[in-house]
Amino acid sequence: MSEINVVRNPDEATLTELGVLDWPIWSKEASIFPWTYVDEETCYFLEGAVVVTPNGGEPIELGAGDLVTFPAGLSCTWSVSKPVKKHYRFG
Repeated sequence: MSEINVVRNPDEATLTELGVLDWPIWSKEASIFPWTYVDEETCYFLEGAVVVTPNGGEPIELGAGDLVTFPAGLSCTWSVSKPVKKHYRFG
């Protein structure tokens, strides 16, 4: 399985090329929950702070300004410490 790919503070050209601002927005209050990615997801965090821990893997801290790709098939636990708001795209 591929790793979680994180780009910290990508430039505007990258965000524009991907069309990030046209993607839907998802938000979540502080919480802890399990998640499995059926499809690859790319997302861009607008707000918040979360630690994503892949099952059997090392935790990764994510937050505002991070462009993240989660691979299909990844099972993990999300621990949201500050409410999250992100643009997202599946596939």
